[in-house]
Amino acid sequence: MKFDLFCEIQRAFPWAEREEADLFAEIVDQAKAADEAGFETWWQVEHHGAPEFSYSSAPEVVLAALAMATRRLRVGHAGVLAPFKINNPLRVAERSATLDILSGGRFELGLAKSGGKEWETFGVDAAAARDEVREAMHMIPRMWTEPEFSWNSPTYTMPPRCVVPKPLQKPHPRLWQTCGSPESFFMAGEMGVGALGTTLLSPIAFLGQMMREHDRGLAACRQPAGLAVNPEKGAFTFVHVAESRAAAIASGAAWSALWYVNAAAVTFKVPRRVWYDMIKAGLHPNSARDTAAMAELDPHETTIQPDDPPVLVVLKRLAQGEAISREEAHEVLEPLDCVVIGDPDHCIEKFKGYRSIGVDRMMCMVQFGAIAPEAVIRCIELAGRYCIPAFSGETAIERVA
Repeated sequence: MKFDLFCEIQRAFPWAEREEADLFAEIVDQAKAADEAGFETWWQVEHHGAPEFSYSSAPEVVLAALAMATRRLRVGHAGVLAPFKINNPLRVAERSATLDILSGGRFELGLAKSGGKEWETFGVDAAAARDEVREAMHMIPRMWTEPEFSWNSPTYTMPPRCVVPKPLQKPHPRLWQTCGSPESFFMAGEMGVGALGTTLLSPIAFLGQMMREHDRGLAACRQPAGLAVNPEKGAFTFVHVAESRAAAIASGAAWSALWYVNAAAVTFKVPRRVWYDMIKAGLHPNSARDTAAMAELDPHETTIQPDDPPVLVVLKRLAQGEAISREEAHEVLEPLDCVVIGDPDHCIEKFKGYRSIGVDRMMCMVQFGAIAPEAVIRCIELAGRYCIPAFSGETAIERVA
């Protein structure tokens, strides 16, 4: 199992004296630390108009900067928001190939369906979004590899053009799809591309079930989107490695994870009642986006129910504006097998659970919420010293030699 980093570029409000420029400088420092620590890939998301959640609105620019600042760390976009009104497939192909060249062949491309505020911002047709992801995934590798490309479909038309530049990697950069439902995991496998999933606060067993859908899709793959099949599976979760349990509590990582889950509901425009009910059922909250007519529901509903598990009670109390201590947040998240926050030995045991369900790429989100920049760097260093070698048999020094 390889270790990657997953980045939203975020900071929990209030910002106090912080400046946006400071936040971007921190990201560059973290990438340099990850390069030295032995992490494999830096994954950058794409979000627009969501200051409460992410400042990653120009990920290609950020990835170019990180590629210039590092030596061996791969740079991945997870993912390009693929509905055509947000990102034209031709522009995705051009920007991605340029990034592959500038990074010396270290680029990875993932496509995402998006949703919520971003669909509203760009006027995306929700009913067509998934089909547009599929179509873009089939077009882009051809743009990268064919001397002249053309396309004519009901949704996208392009006359014969020579698409430049071509990527450095051959046959082309690896392809991925960000996945949040069984249907999307199957779709990724059926196209022959890797699946990038997330747990948020759902049990890793549920993520394992969805990954089996990716396997089922791979078995049904008859016409891969690219010239090479990528069977790998990645999983994003909250990670904070500290010297001790006490240091992990003091970092506020558990509180920051709870803040993130509440902020995500706002960003993706899933009414909190539905969001919380999905967590209670042990499912991924994003699965709700495609399942229900939610327009009539109060988006801010946070009533605590008698059968709510402890983590849901704390989430709702936080959403109601109640102050939650770092100790209480840590105690409620520590039993969850999906959250990796603690000393190195504790984190290694949690990572073993992800390996057991077939995760190939552990996408560690280490910069989130209100964690101090110096604590994030320390987490990266400790993960490189203890966690990565536990799954690779190598020391961080050997990996970067």
